[in-house]
Amino acid sequence: MTLAAVVVVGLGGGPPGRQDLAAEPAGTADVADAAGAVRSASGAVGAAYAFAEGAQRVDGAVSTADAVRLETGRTYRSVLPVSGKAYYRLELDAASNTYVSATAVPPAGRAVSVADGVKVSVQDGDGRSCDVDTASFGAAGSSHPVAAWAVREISPKRSLCKEPGTYYMTVERADPDDEGSSPGPWELELTTASEPPLERAGATSAPPEWNSAPPRPVAGEPERRAGGAGFARAAPLGEGVWRDDIRPGQTLFYEVPVDWGRQLHVTAELGSSDTGGRGYVAAALDLDLYNPARGHVADVGVGYGGSQKSRALAPLPPVAHANRHDAVGRVRAVRFAGSYYLVAHLATKVADRFGDGPVPLTLRVGLSGAAQDGPGYAGEAVPRDVFTVTEEDREAAAEGTAAGGDTVLRALAVGGIGGGSALLVGLGVWALAARRQRSFRSG
Repeated sequence: MTLAAVVVVGLGGGPPGRQDLAAEPAGTADVADAAGAVRSASGAVGAAYAFAEGAQRVDGAVSTADAVRLETGRTYRSVLPVSGKAYYRLELDAASNTYVSATAVPPAGRAVSVADGVKVSVQDGDGRSCDVDTASFGAAGSSHPVAAWAVREISPKRSLCKEPGTYYMTVERADPDDEGSSPGPWELELTTASEPPLERAGATSAPPEWNSAPPRPVAGEPERRAGGAGFARAAPLGEGVWRDDIRPGQTLFYEVPVDWGRQLHVTAELGSSDTGGRGYVAAALDLDLYNPARGHVADVGVGYGGSQKSRALAPLPPVAHANRHDAVGRVRAVRFAGSYYLVAHLATKVADRFGDGPVPLTLRVGLSGAAQDGPGYAGEAVPRDVFTVTEEDREAAAEGTAAGGDTVLRALAVGGIGGGSALLVGLGVWALAARRQRSFRSG
């Protein structure tokens, strides 16, 4: 399908205009992000990352004294230097849990080391650490977006970071001096969210039992569903079997609405190759699962030797507020309902063995257990509905359109782009279709 065959529908009023127009000419970032998303969908440039529409550009400070304030519920773009910390300021109350995340986007095609990545922390005004998290590129050693999160949590088990006042988010490279680390600065996408306290005191320990037996993977006829090029453009998936194609160096994003009480099961498969290539790539596909605050939950690697291969994520508990008290990280991370993100990356070294063409990718997504009521929050989260599953989310997962309606965007992603001139003509249409507002999308 060429661009000329696309019928433009549903381009109603979008969210308010960009908040960083002073830094960029009107429409420039829209077209740039659209171009990146189109290139990713068409396979021309697999590693492009689509930043959140309307994300305000801010500079990380080299000192807390000059740190710019990040408002809760907003999404920002920034730059991470090769060395040193980038500081951002937070103004927090004495009741809400606050979650911050940083998605690091190294330049496409650059070499990266296994140990390098991004490190995120939250500190109080006295320099004491509230929480810290590190995400690395892992065994694939392939340049792709990675995300880490940190939490300021109000908990009877925590003696620090309870007071209202000024806190700081810090972002730095995990290991910039490691051999093979990517030179030069990286782009960042920063998000913040707050979770209100419970109306009544909740459990102070994790659920004692849950079904950890791996279920049989979901069976059925695969349905085509093209992955997005960033968290903000993640393709919605529901329970079922979903088929896509992924190129070496490409990263695809999907989101699965998971309600309170439901248990998520995911199996990833790489299909057989018809290129005639030989050899074996031990860390070919990396599949990461992130929670609604973009906190890492679990991951699995799939090796590839040209024949079909599958691996499943480690069993996860049903979504429950009390999971946060568990000693196991992947259980702690499944602490609220909302959109859980599946991020698939195919290592660039796959091209050395099997060419740079697409490899078939199948995701088998299962959801067990009955949906339950939430824990009873005393207030609303910021952004609103970030820790809930709405009817709009369910419809998007079933129909394959992003919540709010990305009819044209989805058509382009699934059908592809006919030619270079059509691509240029269509960028304006794509940008208009991409103008929508969601939690963590435009803040």
